[in-house]
Amino acid sequence: MMRYAKSVCRWPLAWMILALPLMVGCPGEVPSGGNGAAGGNGETKRIVILTNGDDPFWDACEAGAFKAEEELGLAEDGLAVTFERADFTVKGQVDKLKQYALQSDIVALGISVYKPDSKQIADELRKLRERGVKVVTIDGDIDREQFRDARFAYLGTDNIVGGRELGRATAAVLPEGGQFAFFVGSTSAANAIARMQGFIEGAGPAFEEVTRLEDGGDRPKARKNVQDALDQYPEIDALVGIWAYNTPQIVAVVEDQNIRDKTKVSCFDAAEISIREMKDGNVDVMVVQNPYQMGHVGVRLLKAMVEENQEFIDEMYPDYSQEGEGDIYRTELRVVVPDEGSPITPDLFEEGTTFMKLSEFEEWLAERNLTSS
Repeated sequence: MMRYAKSVCRWPLAWMILALPLMVGCPGEVPSGGNGAAGGNGETKRIVILTNGDDPFWDACEAGAFKAEEELGLAEDGLAVTFERADFTVKGQVDKLKQYALQSDIVALGISVYKPDSKQIADELRKLRERGVKVVTIDGDIDREQFRDARFAYLGTDNIVGGRELGRATAAVLPEGGQFAFFVGSTSAANAIARMQGFIEGAGPAFEEVTRLEDGGDRPKARKNVQDALDQYPEIDALVGIWAYNTPQIVAVVEDQNIRDKTKVSCFDAAEISIREMKDGNVDVMVVQNPYQMGHVGVRLLKAMVEENQEFIDEMYPDYSQEGEGDIYRTELRVVVPDEGSPITPDLFEEGTTFMKLSEFEEWLAERNLTSS
């Protein structure tokens, strides 16, 4: 919403003065409906991106979304991007979806679903679609078995593959195997389930999961979970962060307990703090998604859907179908390791995964004016 407000505030002052009589001359006027036709009556229509919560991961997604807004010249087409963050609760997302249903300027929504098996979220998404709002899921999909019809398509990481890559990397730094624990915001989120399952597959039978603990997005609880796991299972060999903010909490506890020499740290995503900690030798591997791409491509797709640009939609989903993987668009995946001393090598990973040393990854970020991914 803040970004939308900024776009309004960029209007030249003189224009604002000239427009003021017209604006005050229409008190209480309700914007017209007609979702799907962008800017036809001069009213700016909004493409909304709604996250599952507030996490550094979403900073890059937001940057990508607004870059797409700029590159595509959305303002000229009567469109604007709004980027909103939920609060890691079903209620938080449902409340926002109900608000969107009352706002006639919203024509498209990209949502990272917090709880994929939530009937409430699925019902609200269906209501938006029935009103003509274009809906896709980004990063976190709805339960495809039950609620696939609640959105048009999904775009984001193949989380099973991402989990496997993290498991393979962890096996490389612990060739004898060992015990590990997962730390995540929600153990029932679709991306979390897939990543943890993938990790188990990639790490192999020499590894044993001792616990998986969720924190609901609460940072103090995330840190306490790490402490509790180490108290209960002091022989843990690897601590695995599934969501971006888990890594700094893991590193802090490892430093407090001075156990870095016997504990490996493997994680998803590259929060700014996590990058710094890898540089300082406190993180062994990061499997990094491309949230910038998710935001950028997500806005491009939603714009195409609003404008019924079937050619663009077909390019992204050439075999579109709400069965199999016809409605799934995969975004990029990277494995990032320290510049020196890592036993992790590029040959361990699938063909579509990019392998980078930390300094290479930092250059990639700098080229996009990003500090995290």
